[in-house]
Amino acid sequence: MPRAGFNPALKSPSSSCSKGFFTYVYRHPLPCVSLVICENILMNSSVNADPAELAKFSDLAHRWWDTDSEFRPLHQINPLRLGWINGIAPLKGCRVLDVGCGGGILADSMARSGADVLGVDLSTKALKVAQLHALEAQTPCLQYREISAEDIAAEQPGSFDVVTCMEMLEHVPDPASVVRACSALVKPGGWVFFSTIHRSAKAFWLAVVGAEYVLGMLPRGTHEYAKMIRPSELARDCRTASLVLQKTCGLEFNPLTQRYWLSADTSVNYMFATQKL
Repeated sequence: MPRAGFNPALKSPSSSCSKGFFTYVYRHPLPCVSLVICENILMNSSVNADPAELAKFSDLAHRWWDTDSEFRPLHQINPLRLGWINGIAPLKGCRVLDVGCGGGILADSMARSGADVLGVDLSTKALKVAQLHALEAQTPCLQYREISAEDIAAEQPGSFDVVTCMEMLEHVPDPASVVRACSALVKPGGWVFFSTIHRSAKAFWLAVVGAEYVLGMLPRGTHEYAKMIRPSELARDCRTASLVLQKTCGLEFNPLTQRYWLSADTSVNYMFATQKL
């Protein structure tokens, strides 16, 4: 049965996507709402994505907005990361791109903060969940597209005031390519935000062994230690992409109180605020 507010009859083709994609736009009565699926009709082996990673999150997509599911940590940290981003680059009235948006937790909250938001991802199932949630929650000024960061950078360079790429870099084969794409997408003087996990012994024990195997906060295999990124490595990729690192922030968790907080400790989870030259 169709969800409330979702009318398949309103699906219509559009030519706004890059070559090789079909776009379907779902119109909604709210102003600014246009929810888009871009379906890649070409088998492109050069896409910067790991099929195993896409499958991993696609299998869990239906639970994305369940606050008691495997995605509970994302719901818990979202007010912290949203507040940090909004405190550095006030979102109201900005055009914002969320790269690797998944089910739309951050994208939705940024739209509700007054931004005009486009979320992009390569997981079809996660995007459909994001779209349905936006329709049911009546979130204004929010779009989603199934397209890679690199492809949308080629299509819309220098088009966004703010670009976010959170909890995504450690899941792609070439994170430096995503950093370059994010830099290409933001306007001169605009802000690009990243978050990821430090490749350190502490992060291995806390984020992998502790979170996945001991506490069961995340499914086993969610993170691979070898794919984690040291702050020095991400800072190097940012410099190479003409992004100036302006602020860093760590994210900590107390398993006894189930509380998250921001700190200066970047030894496990950390965030970067960078600005385009």
